[in-house]
Amino acid sequence: MKPRRKISVKTLTQAHAFVCSVGRCGIFADPRKMTPTLWDVADFPDRRPGEGGWGRKVGAVWRWKNELPATFPDEIFYGKDEKGRAVLMTLEHLAKEHYPQFHRPVETCTPMARKIHALVKIEPMTTGALRDQLAGSDKTLRTHFSKAMIELQTTLNIVRSNAPEIETDTWLRFAELYPSIAGLRSE
Repeated sequence: MKPRRKISVKTLTQAHAFVCSVGRCGIFADPRKMTPTLWDVADFPDRRPGEGGWGRKVGAVWRWKNELPATFPDEIFYGKDEKGRAVLMTLEHLAKEHYPQFHRPVETCTPMARKIHALVKIEPMTTGALRDQLAGSDKTLRTHFSKAMIELQTTLNIVRSNAPEIETDTWLRFAELYPSIAGLRSE
C-alpha cells in the first residue's frame, strides 16, 4: 500500500483545486485534525522567530480565504461552520449538505441577530457600521452583537460579500447572494 502523497498548495489555482477536491475545509489549523484545512496544505514556511509581519504562510492562507470566493463565486463559498469556525466549501456541498442541515430561519434567532438582519435586508453594511448603529460603545451590547454576527453566519442568514473591490467585511442576506440555495426567488 502506497503512503498518501502530501498535498502541496502554492497558488490560488491549487487552493481552488484543493477546496473542490475535499468539498469543505477549514482555513487555519485544526488541532484535532477533524477536517482538512488550507493551513495544512499551504506549502510555505511558517514565520520564523524574530521575523516581522504574519509570514508567508499566514499571508497566503488569509488571502486565499477572500480570493477564492471572489474569483470563483459560482463554485466556492466562504462562511462559518456550525461551530463558528471559518470554512470554505463548494457550492455543491453548501447546497446539498451544509445549508439543509444548518440553516435556521432568522425568526428563530436572538433579538440582536434579528436587528442585524433587518438592517442588512435594507442594504449591505460593514461590520463597523452595524456595530456602531446597534451597540455603540456599550460593552454588553457589543458582546451581544459579536455573538449575533456569528449566529447569523452559522445559521446561514447573512454572508460576507464576495465582491473583489470590497476590502472591509460587508454583509448581505444569504438569500440575496445565493437565492437558488436558499430556495427563494424574491422576498
